[in-house]
Amino acid sequence: MKADFGDMFSSAKSYESYVGRWSRFVAREFVAWVNAAPGQTWLDVGAGTGILTEVILQDAAPSKVVGVDLSPEYIEFARQRIHDDRVELRVEDAGNIAESSQFDVSVAGLVLNFLPSPEQGAKTMAQAVRSGGLVAAYVWDYSGQMEMMRHFWDAAIQVDPSAAEADAGQRFTICRPENLRSLFESVGLTAVDVIPIDIQTQFQNFDDYWLPFLGAQGSVSKYLRSMTDETRSALHDQLQRQLPTTHDGTISLVARAWAVKGQRV
Repeated sequence: MKADFGDMFSSAKSYESYVGRWSRFVAREFVAWVNAAPGQTWLDVGAGTGILTEVILQDAAPSKVVGVDLSPEYIEFARQRIHDDRVELRVEDAGNIAESSQFDVSVAGLVLNFLPSPEQGAKTMAQAVRSGGLVAAYVWDYSGQMEMMRHFWDAAIQVDPSAAEADAGQRFTICRPENLRSLFESVGLTAVDVIPIDIQTQFQNFDDYWLPFLGAQGSVSKYLRSMTDETRSALHDQLQRQLPTTHDGTISLVARAWAVKGQRV
């Protein structure tokens, strides 16, 4: 289930300031919703900078968490932040450990849409858990209420119509509730449920919103690198016009993720 992330995911620090700071709040709601019993063993697929792993350790009382990711930079960042005897962080493809069915819970945060095959990713996660085990994931609602990114892509298309081809809302169709449900059911999971998780993101001013995009990770980074300085400047100005800015300069936006879970027979 390897993904060709290239340099889309090469800077853990940039990821944290761009979207990691908001993912942490979603992770807390997600882990509470998964509602796994204490003392379970967890697999965190695409553990990245350790955001979801850290919340599991804090809120779910696991006996063990194994976090795997293909980015050495992200795993090293997570190792520097998380010090807990219950955790093991590896630079590894989750497919290498899936067949052992050794976990009680398998989760993935903001990962499925970046895999070359979400179907293979979901299958791998299901294979990693024992019979009766839980499989769950969450992804941003790129085409709807992940407003931080939706405003970005709408503004980009306004100044550069070719940006529609890079728009995450169009590219990542798996990030829709009906498609997530179908995905989990297609790999044999039962009792599949899908919910929205909404959090509020508040930016102190326009720069607090804009500057992290310049170091963005993921699909945004690839698009920004392809832009001319003139187009990037036009995008900056368009965003300033369209973002809902209050009289004191703050910007408040909804960040919605879709969460899905199911059980292995």
